Amino acid sequence: MKRCSAWARPRWWGIGLYGLIVLPHPLRKIIAFNVMGTGVFLLFGALAKRGAAAGLLADPVPQALLITAIVVAFAASALAVALIVRLIEATDSASLASDPPDEAAS
Repeated sequence: MKRCSAWARPRWWGIGLYGLIVLPHPLRKIIAFNVMGTGVFLLFGALAKRGAAAGLLADPVPQALLITAIVVAFAASALAVALIVRLIEATDSASLASDPPDEAAS
């Protein structure tokens, strides 16, 4: 089980990076960025757990930083979604490109 979780952290980050690069829609980019953040949160959580498992006293600082990071990521995601909603209302398109593709051609 430990081996599976050791491979899960870089995979989450890699999947998020792939989505951030490949996916053109802004909402999907936000989700991909959150997936990358999940990989980082898993890494920090595992590092905090490893110190406690080594027989040392559990340090509450990494846990507090992890909870704070999750809350900040949620707030940043909510702000980004609100900005995308404003973009759609202002331009009638969710695209960030200055010249949207011609839909009649396809």
